[in-house]
Amino acid sequence: MPKVIEGVLTAGGQRYAIVVSRFHSIITNRLLEGALDCLHRHGASDEEITIHYCPGAFEIPQVALPLAASKKFDAVICLGAVIRGETPHCDYVASEATKGIAQAGLATGVPVSFGLLTTDTVEQAIERAGSKQGNKGWDAAIGAIEMVNLFRAMKKSVKN
Repeated sequence: MPKVIEGVLTAGGQRYAIVVSRFHSIITNRLLEGALDCLHRHGASDEEITIHYCPGAFEIPQVALPLAASKKFDAVICLGAVIRGETPHCDYVASEATKGIAQAGLATGVPVSFGLLTTDTVEQAIERAGSKQGNKGWDAAIGAIEMVNLFRAMKKSVKN
């Protein structure tokens, strides 16, 4: 039987930074509620969570990168919403935010979780922020928890 390395879903004793876009706050506040609920249900305390607000999705990587680079947090959870309008602006913002969020994690070795909604309508965003399709803030937080524990398990595995 091969050896399996995976992350457990325990958040206690870990430090989480959450970066939240203020733009579309009716959506991002719901994403934040989902992420906090997930972290708390998996053992994180309020003292282990720091919330950082930024203006919009485009700015999320500019906040996530220095937070991850500081090594003060075990993971950074990024939450935002980009909703399509009548121009291609949505495509540019979503693309650059996505690249920047990925780069923050790759450049620092700290898990940076993706909770950026990219939808065609406000209704679709509401559905993904706690309505019909679950809460993508919760999903981003559970991914961060698993990655923190996976990274820890990988470090132990490499030493053995």
